[in-house]
Amino acid sequence: MAQTTKYNMVKEKITDWITSGKVQPGEKIYSENELGKMFGVSRHTIRQALGDLVHEGWLYREQGAGTFVSHQQIPSTQMALSHSQLPLNKTKNIGVITTYISDYIFPSIIKGIESYLTDRGYSLTFACTDNDIKKEKQCLQTMLNRNIDGLIIEPTKTNVFNPNMKFYLELEQNKIPYLMINQFYPQLSPPHLVVDDEYGGFISTEHLIKLGHKKIIGLFKSDDLQGINRMKGFIQAYKAYSIPFFPEMLINYSTENQVEFPMERLAETFKTDNRPTAIICYNDQLAIQVIQYLRSIHLSIPDDIAIIGYDDSFLAEASEVKLTSVSHPKMDMGLDAAKWIVNAVEEKGTLPLSYVYKPNLVLRNSTGPYPKTL
Repeated sequence: MAQTTKYNMVKEKITDWITSGKVQPGEKIYSENELGKMFGVSRHTIRQALGDLVHEGWLYREQGAGTFVSHQQIPSTQMALSHSQLPLNKTKNIGVITTYISDYIFPSIIKGIESYLTDRGYSLTFACTDNDIKKEKQCLQTMLNRNIDGLIIEPTKTNVFNPNMKFYLELEQNKIPYLMINQFYPQLSPPHLVVDDEYGGFISTEHLIKLGHKKIIGLFKSDDLQGINRMKGFIQAYKAYSIPFFPEMLINYSTENQVEFPMERLAETFKTDNRPTAIICYNDQLAIQVIQYLRSIHLSIPDDIAIIGYDDSFLAEASEVKLTSVSHPKMDMGLDAAKWIVNAVEEKGTLPLSYVYKPNLVLRNSTGPYPKTL
């Protein structure tokens, strides 16, 4: 049976379960492993079919809990709603707030959002917070004053108290749909698209452990949940492989001291006899800084020390050291966010509350084989 036929067969069977009432709204469906055994297909085929059903509104995902049947399905006639049939009070204006706009992975995310929305006649209002809570407040006030129809937002400092909750509640009271990307405020439980950062932290650490490294340092941002979750994965890998902990294994930093503090702390570890053989970085930007520092003390990568980044950004291949990095969906996240917000604005039925992207490790020469001399 061809892959396409298997894929369609899985989708059709699950939708039959839903329409026939075999599985009820809010009920959890079988796991990917169980479905794979049931249908005799690969996990990739199952994941692809479930992903489509989530995007089509049949299913929704809850992080750490599983995949569930949506409470209201999207009728095919409603899916065909033309853009000219928008509710009368809609202006086709979408707000987009990100922590940054013009650098790192954000242009790719924004490109995905913009390409989908502009093709459908929507205008966009952009703003950025620089990961600053006060600036986030200003951005939210601006968006509310501009009578946006929907909002895509990357929240600010998700691991600290945020005093801007009233603006999100105002969005809800005004029935303005909003979607959070990359992370979300747990106290709001909003719709969101996120990467499984704990898994990303785990697989990067596991890779180094399997290469033979036992002294691995992790540099993680502590005011964003992305950093906290990546650190969780790092620690879980240590536990899973029974690798002894050592005092310098974790270096945490915040947005305000992200330029100098982690590098200063890292430099201190290289003045001791307990030097690391590998380093895991919160993102590729930090990894590039670390590479520059390691060169300054005449260490070779990966012969003397291995390094892994996160986000698989353009920086991963920007220098002669090609950086092993955890993937980030970037453009796909932007496209998915745009599709979600359009469906919400055009009132196409109940939408999935969340989607979690499973990352993978993109291997390059910054990890290499474990050095024989260490």
